[in-house]
Amino acid sequence: MGIKAMSGTRAYRRVVTGLGDNGRSTVVSDTTIPVSDVLAMVDFWCTDGVPASLTAQGEPEGHSPRLEPPRGGTIFRLFEIPAQPEGLTPSEAQRRAAQEFARAGAAHCQIDTSRHPMMHRTRTIDYVVVLRGGVTLLLDEAEVDLQPFDAVVQRGTNHYWINRNPEPALLLGVLLDAQ
Repeated sequence: MGIKAMSGTRAYRRVVTGLGDNGRSTVVSDTTIPVSDVLAMVDFWCTDGVPASLTAQGEPEGHSPRLEPPRGGTIFRLFEIPAQPEGLTPSEAQRRAAQEFARAGAAHCQIDTSRHPMMHRTRTIDYVVVLRGGVTLLLDEAEVDLQPFDAVVQRGTNHYWINRNPEPALLLGVLLDAQ
């Protein structure tokens, strides 16, 4: 399965803007966000509804890592796809996948894992851009090779991202709750 913390287990900087008491734009916070060990992801911001509030706190700190946004909400996420590991038995791969999805509160997202143990379907529309490396988007009936700056609009379909390269791939996504 190869689900590990991002290369170097680093944190990422997040700058949040807002309006000061005088109504002028300013920096509200400038912090670092650590990588979650659940599904190797960093959530920069979450919203609880659309339209989103310009004044509500969307900081995901203190929230358990979750694969899907809250009902009616969004997640702004950076995630890494590690190189595909060698030598896992099918039963071990399935066990590890089940553990990771359970840790992300997303066991219900594994609807058909016959093609790959990490296949999953979320109730979201995801806008995903490959930033570094290459990945293959695995679907029930297709595979699409993606390179840096390729974009995917993932519309609630069963899928998984496979990295067949020796280096990790880095992807950026915005997840929107959908029906």
